[in-house]
Amino acid sequence: MSLFVIADLHLSFGVDKPMDVFGGRWTNYIDKLDEYWKYMVSDGDTVVIPGDISWAMDFKEAVEDFRFLNSLPGHKIIMKGNHDYWWSGPTKLKAFLDENGFDSIDFLHNNAIEAEDKLICGSRGWMCDDKMTAADRKVLDREAMRFEMSIADARKKDPDRQKEIVVFSHYPVAGSGYMKNPIMDVLRREGIKRVYYGHLHDVDRKKLIEECDGISLYLTAADYLVFTPMKIS
Repeated sequence: MSLFVIADLHLSFGVDKPMDVFGGRWTNYIDKLDEYWKYMVSDGDTVVIPGDISWAMDFKEAVEDFRFLNSLPGHKIIMKGNHDYWWSGPTKLKAFLDENGFDSIDFLHNNAIEAEDKLICGSRGWMCDDKMTAADRKVLDREAMRFEMSIADARKKDPDRQKEIVVFSHYPVAGSGYMKNPIMDVLRREGIKRVYYGHLHDVDRKKLIEECDGISLYLTAADYLVFTPMKIS
């Protein structure tokens, strides 16, 4: 059994907002995702999707996107992205899965999930640069608390610290306009060694920050990965 990650699927089966309009790598992206996912992932594997799952505005519009995800091999762990407007509280999220029989999907939300001998933690994150407003700072501080809650749940599940905590974020936790990021403070304090994130598109690989304060950083946006889930060792 293996652990994979791929972010920013931007599914739109229930709304008229296909990503093909962006051209290039997004052309026929659903067919690519379906083919490459089935080639890489088996039923016993786990795939983490760190946000921007669907363009839907509510559960009704999201049903067909989740039906597609549920049909793919593996156990899917889904996180919130900045475009997941359908996202709701944990009770409603679970009810949505149960009512539609989406039994291969779970949500990561202020908690930790054990998968493939690892503990999956994380949250959406938020922007952190010199253009931040006071409102942005409040959101960022709140997100840092969510990361802390998720990691605390992991510690509770594994008090002897036998399993590695692997962290996922929708937003990058460090960028070229780097400022003091409270999320990084949490990750350093907890001894996290790697973070997988999405959100960034059309980026130059050479300009990516691949390490910050001893933490390895990996971009996993679907178009960056050419719609192929990345295996996590």
